[in-house]
Amino acid sequence: MQGPPVDAHAVPTLQQIEAAREVVQRIAVHTPMEGSRFLGAVSGVPVHLKCENLQRTGSYKIRGASYRLSRLTAEQRARGVVAASAGNHAQGVALAARELGIAATIFMPIGVPLPKLEATRDYGADVRLIGHAVDEALLAAAQFAESTGAVLVPPFDHEDVIAGQGTLGLEILDDVPEVETVIIPTGGGGLIAGVAAAVKQRAAQQGRTIRVIGVQAENAAAYPASLQADAVTTIATSPTIADGIAVATPGRINFAIIRELVDEVVTVTDDETASAMLVLLERAKLVVEAAGAVGVAALMTGRIKPTGSTVVVLSGGNIDPLMMERVISRGLIASDRYLTLRIGLPDRPGQLAAISALIAEANANVVEVLHTRHGAGTQISEVQIDISVETRGAAHRDLVIETLQAAGYEPRPIAG
Repeated sequence: MQGPPVDAHAVPTLQQIEAAREVVQRIAVHTPMEGSRFLGAVSGVPVHLKCENLQRTGSYKIRGASYRLSRLTAEQRARGVVAASAGNHAQGVALAARELGIAATIFMPIGVPLPKLEATRDYGADVRLIGHAVDEALLAAAQFAESTGAVLVPPFDHEDVIAGQGTLGLEILDDVPEVETVIIPTGGGGLIAGVAAAVKQRAAQQGRTIRVIGVQAENAAAYPASLQADAVTTIATSPTIADGIAVATPGRINFAIIRELVDEVVTVTDDETASAMLVLLERAKLVVEAAGAVGVAALMTGRIKPTGSTVVVLSGGNIDPLMMERVISRGLIASDRYLTLRIGLPDRPGQLAAISALIAEANANVVEVLHTRHGAGTQISEVQIDISVETRGAAHRDLVIETLQAAGYEPRPIAG
């Protein structure tokens, strides 16, 4: 569904973003820039990781929130601020409000992950749980603003928020001045709009170009459709582990800037994102939420062919431990390092021992076994086992299956 045409909107100037930096750096920290030999080998160019997962509140959102709140008048500050979010924006607004001495009310959906809920409260916000989706919380926040006079702080579609997020682009240029490609997770578009404005203008002053590429979750990719239609387009989203960038409608201001400045927007699947999170955990020792890892996923899968020195923004690290457990399992499966096989066996002693011996012969390790006589399609004289094993990649996975087949069994891989 398309909205009305988007009027051309002035891109934040480099001077405006530099002014925002003077404010933002009082609250946000200059996050580390880490080199990645693994990703460099994969992509064939030097790759650096901008670690906004190590930012205060665990994401870049503190940048835009702190600059937006700093621009309020004394009268507006006295009325307080209100926002709605399931996580990162809530924490950013809550902390910025506390640091600036402003009362904050945050509406969050019922069932929001406990760590995000507790963190937002710990930053001093009055948290109110309502509805089961962010849209319901957004409606409640808008109604609260109308009835109380509190200033509504949007997550991405505001000039001050965009300028605040653009300060990350200045840090990228400070740390990797030779950068030629910048890869950015993209939801509503506030981060990529601000960073693109910063790096493109600075590059133009230097007489060179910098490519800026956005990455969206395949199940919630509003920008490719909007850019193709040349208008803000609302899409139907599907569930995705990258919930932090699951936005059905691009920001109107953001879209105008992205249409003008961003070179490309690509998408990645949940399995690819899970694999990227696992790589970041194992190779870089970094905990990164799904939304923050999509840029790495795009590099690993070849969706993006970078040129020259490349920076990938890890936009956040706020992930519930239970979700992390699920994602690690998903990442292991997607990387062919965890395999579950369903095998029908004669119902007589010694069959499980025989299967285990064959798997050991293939140098794989059994981690879980489910044994039942009630599986679908199982004959009265048979049992069914689901046996999960650790493997070392695609070749080892195939060896396990071939070893069992050579012994006369018919193993069937199933989803873990």
